[in-house]
Amino acid sequence: MELPRRTSRALIIAAATAVFAAGVGVALRANAALPATPTGWSLAWSDDFNGSANTLPSSANWIFDTGYSYPGGPANWGTGEIQQYTNSTQNVSLDGAGNLRITPIRTSSGGWTSARIETVRSNFKPPAGGVLRIEGRIQMPNVTGAAAAGYWPAFWALGSPYRGNYQNWPGVGEFDVMENVNGLNQVWGVLHCGVNPGGPCNETNGLGASRACPNSACQGNFHTYRFEWDASVSPQMLRWYVDGVQFHSVSQTQIGSYWSQMTDHSGYFLLLNVAMGGGFPNGVAGSATPTGATASGVPMLVDYVAVYTRAGSTTPTSAAPTTGSSGGGTGAYATIQAEAFNAQSGVVVETTTDTGGGQNLGYLANGDWVRYDNVDFGATPARQFSARVASGAAGGISGLVEVRLDSLSNAPIGSFAIANTGGWQSWRTVPANIAATTGRHTVFLRFASGQPADFVNLNWFTFGH
Repeated sequence: MELPRRTSRALIIAAATAVFAAGVGVALRANAALPATPTGWSLAWSDDFNGSANTLPSSANWIFDTGYSYPGGPANWGTGEIQQYTNSTQNVSLDGAGNLRITPIRTSSGGWTSARIETVRSNFKPPAGGVLRIEGRIQMPNVTGAAAAGYWPAFWALGSPYRGNYQNWPGVGEFDVMENVNGLNQVWGVLHCGVNPGGPCNETNGLGASRACPNSACQGNFHTYRFEWDASVSPQMLRWYVDGVQFHSVSQTQIGSYWSQMTDHSGYFLLLNVAMGGGFPNGVAGSATPTGATASGVPMLVDYVAVYTRAGSTTPTSAAPTTGSSGGGTGAYATIQAEAFNAQSGVVVETTTDTGGGQNLGYLANGDWVRYDNVDFGATPARQFSARVASGAAGGISGLVEVRLDSLSNAPIGSFAIANTGGWQSWRTVPANIAATTGRHTVFLRFASGQPADFVNLNWFTFGH
């Protein structure tokens, strides 16, 4: 579970946009059974959580983590979360309607209990030259606003060597299929790898991306969260989806020599939990969570978890450019929506009030970046770059929006400086000159500042001749 940097501005955004919905203990519609296995895939493992109400999920499938840490492992599960995990049916049980419930409860002394379960199996990985697909249909706890402060539901996977060691994270790998904090209408997908701090996964942040749930809010509605590890292409690819919409990807080339460390072991085990407090929700809130206003007893509901594999050749094909729901494959002279990235580090997607609505990137500070694959500049050189930006940065806080091609380590081909524009939703279009550019490129926007504070939001950008 990630520990990304966030600022107190996130608490203001959450308070301004969230509406409290006290969805306590209500069983919503679940599928009676697993969906049909997708065409071309084989079902490797599953649990549809059918069973009698107020019984525990199958011990043949699940291990129940208890207490405040693994034996000999980092305190508070290594994330600063405050709850005690139990195997009580008050915290973890089937609801009799085809769902698993994981329910955080405030105790009479003011502490919290909750549940965390992990699969008995720990060998989930792609077949040689094939693809692994991890999927779950989940309703995040149906609580928003101040009542959601500290809620941290998650569906994720850890490298099997972590069992019994507990000191080898993040090298063994971690795939966060779904994370959410503080009742925000966002799903985060994150990869953790390499070394901590820093390394190819920018620990402790991880390499992550987020987006709003499609068509309906994450809270109060079931959505299908999916992760794929594709070993049928070279370089190998990791991809994240919500309701079939790809919102994040990471290539083997981004991880470099650390890739084998997280892939050459026997595989991964899956986890489901609802933590309370810790580095992620605290960072987004800008203060300690949970609070006295946090609602007790709002469950995460899980309809099913399934693992699929797709067989492949032992000779991987070349990876096509990853497009997802992003600017990959788009023309450089179209308006490229900032949230349509292929990968990012350190940013969050939020609702914008700019003309046309939609979403913008927020929380942009020194070292943050976004990546857009396969952007076509054509044969006539592009010489200009324009971006729609806003800033509510304090006096003396400013920074650069840089354009880099093909690698973050390459020198910028152009940039512009930005400081306070009158507010985080006070938008203006800022132009800049760039070095003459033709052909297809991976475009990185990197944000650079001499101060650690957030200094800019980004709505869209484009290039010109």
